[in-house]
Amino acid sequence: MKFIKSIILCGICLMGLSLTSCDKWLDVNVDPENPSDMTATYEARLPHIQFYTNSATQFANWRTSMSMGDWTRFSSNGSTYYHMSYWNPQTGAVTTAYQWWFVGAACNIKDMYDKAIAAEAWHYAGVARIIYAYGFMLMTDLHGEMPFTEALGEDATPAYDNGKTIYLGCFAALNEGLELLAKSQDPSLPSLAEGDWWNKGDVSKWIKLGNLLKARWINKLNKKGAGSYLEGKYDAQAILDALAKGPQSNADGTIINHQDEGTNTTTDVLGWSEPVTYSPLFSVCGMNAGYAVTDMLYQNLTNFGGYGVEDPRADAIIPWAYSPNAKEGDYKLEAGWRRSIGIDMTSQNSPTLTNGTYRSSFSAEKGGWWIDTDVEECKGDTVYVECTSYSKGYHKGVDMFVRRAAGDDNSRESGSFYTRASSPTYVGTYAEACFIKAEVLYNQGNTSGAYDAYKEGIKASMELMNEKLAVWCSEDENLAKCPSFQVMPQDEMDNFLANGIGTAADLTLGHILTQKRIALHFSVEIWNDMRRYDFNEDLFFHWGIPALHDINASALKGIPAGKHFRRWKQCSHETNYNSANLHAIGNEVPGADMSRDQWNTADDAWTIHVWWDSDQQ
Repeated sequence: MKFIKSIILCGICLMGLSLTSCDKWLDVNVDPENPSDMTATYEARLPHIQFYTNSATQFANWRTSMSMGDWTRFSSNGSTYYHMSYWNPQTGAVTTAYQWWFVGAACNIKDMYDKAIAAEAWHYAGVARIIYAYGFMLMTDLHGEMPFTEALGEDATPAYDNGKTIYLGCFAALNEGLELLAKSQDPSLPSLAEGDWWNKGDVSKWIKLGNLLKARWINKLNKKGAGSYLEGKYDAQAILDALAKGPQSNADGTIINHQDEGTNTTTDVLGWSEPVTYSPLFSVCGMNAGYAVTDMLYQNLTNFGGYGVEDPRADAIIPWAYSPNAKEGDYKLEAGWRRSIGIDMTSQNSPTLTNGTYRSSFSAEKGGWWIDTDVEECKGDTVYVECTSYSKGYHKGVDMFVRRAAGDDNSRESGSFYTRASSPTYVGTYAEACFIKAEVLYNQGNTSGAYDAYKEGIKASMELMNEKLAVWCSEDENLAKCPSFQVMPQDEMDNFLANGIGTAADLTLGHILTQKRIALHFSVEIWNDMRRYDFNEDLFFHWGIPALHDINASALKGIPAGKHFRRWKQCSHETNYNSANLHAIGNEVPGADMSRDQWNTADDAWTIHVWWDSDQQ
């Protein structure tokens, strides 16, 4: 898709020059007004490739999390993403991640790699190969088949590759990247730190991330039978070997610490014109209205496994509203703040089956929070608090609380840990490494070792969140008055680890996978785990197919009864401009209806297994 390079190159030097807090992204002796393939340097391309890769990933993370049961939207908002949350998939949700990967990132990677290789800038070339694999693995996770071998070439209509080809190609690129990163780079060349804002030029972190990705991706092959991962088989020993070279503590993780900078004028060039420094989840979720936690997430955070001990992370993840006049109820009250409860999506008592759920309004004249409806049974929906966030930089607010009535402190809402302007993006963490290890050991029958890794993963997740909570409270001491921002006390974390997660004697795969999804939270890996274990309700605590799905004609058309949400359809750009190649690959896709003009447009194409989620060899 090389023809789209002109779109991104028009902004490659415009972006980054004003990012004074990102350690001078660009320093090139070329005309910044007229960049080209010839003049754009490898160190200049890297930060923009990273920005668009992360944005594509986070947009996919958010949308898949909606469909996998942790978050929903008030039905009175009736958006694409509310529909996704009850398994009524919408084609409008599938385009953005694709665009931001191909148009923003992938189109620059080959040129960056080629220039770095020519200059013997091994570290830049190594990072280019890892990001290349990372982005294309995301695409095959979402869509299954995709242009890959020809994707970055000259042809405007590249041929499609099947899932196995993409999978093995990503492993080959990842391994090459690790080999390049292990080489010494001439110190006279631009250091990796000049372009790298994910790991600030720390080569050892890139090597650890590459090994974590290897373990993550091999782990998805559990349906393929034992053998070498280089042949597309499940390779338990290779997973453990990679984890031994991956993150060994929170300090080893690849974590993007986003910034809420009101003076930052550097924006993306793909049409949203938003700052490149703030969290993508803030852009698509935190600054928008109506997103709320489900009862599944609420139960898993407040009474995991039925042990009766609340997870200390609950206060940071579940949103709060300031409600000094609230009376005792099912919700938690603390220091004038009221914490949300979760929206039931799965039982026959689900409010989605009747009038849906309503978003709260605020009026001082009406005495505070209220529901603007005449439907009597919905007037209690004030118990649900949305995760809308605010910011001092982007919004020019006085603090990070959103006020539903301007200037009225009684109308404050806290937002959620992961969806604020300066929330961190966890690209690859020690906690994830621990849970992958726990799963492998558990499946090998090593329950003791699995439990140790499981417990360590939970501990690492809490401690990592605490690092950011401490930063927020140090920046504004008033935030600590709200439970959503308070650093988790050590005694509460210790108590949860001792009494709230079970023991080695009662450890199940469900414990591991459910705690893993809490630690990863907004992540495509949650959907990946659910697909590779076939949506087994015993393994994903409190999860079930949404009740509204089973009575909604449109939802049943997209995902018929008895089937599951297995992939995203290809977006309209592919069906409009590359339809012949898209249709042709259907001959290699079990379940594709080749009697149609375009198999990908079948109503239930959402239910076709991607390669790694199938028994296809």
